[in-house]
Amino acid sequence: MTLYITCDGAAKAIDFYERAFGAKERYRIPMEGGRVGHAEIEIGNSILMISDEAPEYGAIAPTTLKGSSCSLVLECDDPDATFKRAILLGAKEERPVTDEPYGRGGWLLDPFGHRWNLMRPNLDFDPSQLV
Repeated sequence: MTLYITCDGAAKAIDFYERAFGAKERYRIPMEGGRVGHAEIEIGNSILMISDEAPEYGAIAPTTLKGSSCSLVLECDDPDATFKRAILLGAKEERPVTDEPYGRGGWLLDPFGHRWNLMRPNLDFDPSQLV
């Protein structure tokens, strides 16, 4: 599965994801008015597709909608450092990085309204232990 997100300011979002999460841009297709019609970035071994808002196609950013019903989970070797870097670049902390039975991670809201869980999973986690 590949995720496709809409941003109010897709070019700035791509720059943020490159600096905060080490993303690499694969390509970008411009639209009239300077908007990003479609772009693809790689974060780790995942592809994330991004576009600017295009209300004429029903593509609306979470900042316009005043929230989002989904979250993105980014597995990283060092969630503390990645979290700190994202905050320094303009993300807002929702839940600090902590240890949980399923791994170490925290939740933040990026400057474009997308919620991220930055985590290092606990490979020994057994969900049956929580019941």
